[in-house]
Amino acid sequence: MLTKVGLAVIDVLSTGREATTAELATETEYSQAHLYDVLDELLEAGLLVEVRGPNNLRRVSVTDHPVVEAYRSLRSELGHVEWADLLSPALLRVCWYLDEPRRVSEIAERLGVTRQGVHKALSPLKHRAMLSPSGPEYALTDGLSPLLAFARAVVRHEHRSRVRAVAPSATVEWCDPKRALVRVQTAEDTDALQTAPDWQPTGLGRFEAYGLQFFLAGEPAFWYAPDEELTPTDVVCHTLVLDSGSRRVSYAMLLIEQLDIDQETLIETATWYNLESTVGALYRPLRGDFNASDDSPVVLPSEAEFTALKEQYGVS
Repeated sequence: MLTKVGLAVIDVLSTGREATTAELATETEYSQAHLYDVLDELLEAGLLVEVRGPNNLRRVSVTDHPVVEAYRSLRSELGHVEWADLLSPALLRVCWYLDEPRRVSEIAERLGVTRQGVHKALSPLKHRAMLSPSGPEYALTDGLSPLLAFARAVVRHEHRSRVRAVAPSATVEWCDPKRALVRVQTAEDTDALQTAPDWQPTGLGRFEAYGLQFFLAGEPAFWYAPDEELTPTDVVCHTLVLDSGSRRVSYAMLLIEQLDIDQETLIETATWYNLESTVGALYRPLRGDFNASDDSPVVLPSEAEFTALKEQYGVS
């Protein structure tokens, strides 16, 4: 996660200027010794570039990295706020969930922290009237979408950096502050993630664990969620996030049928993936209503197609 020191450096350089370590130390009030390590991290992450001047003097500047561009947008649209002083890694993680009103207890559970931790992270926004309370729920006020965009850029960057250190071809398909769903393009990267701690195959590549095995046209998807069990409801949602075409929808329905997954349980998980309406639509044919609906968010199989698929894989 981008640290407060790293954010302070980006804040100083976000106008496009170059600066030496000594100049950054003066403007950020962090020591040069501390800044050397931070600059190395930002350079490795691709957020900074450097040039060497006379006497090997180091000068750094920002790149057009998505994190940098999101911060520039935040400063451009909301420049009256001292964001470098206000933001923290904990606040950015919490901000991820503030696109809609959410309970503090819900955010705390999702992040694996205490409610007091969430309240503490939110306090800088509360003190500046940047939150919109709705009963016991909180969301960002109107006009703070650049903050949400920056928080999400930072989180996505963190996941991308983590997975590419193991699997260079990986792309992040979905993430939140603690979890990531990724694809890879090469067999070598598949092997690397299969043996790496904290990564698990998911999507169609996980169906075999439930007695359903499909031919994969490419490499399997992988799931990062340390210390969490990968549940069948997550696997259904990952399958739909990766591909919501009619064939994948049929496979997702097949897994629901095979494991008799309860609709309420699946929708509770689907909420985090913005798949509530999709999951709701899947249960209509599973309950025997195969009549086509113009408002369905996905293309559902016909009764004959789904019956044939169940017979093919021995699902009763």
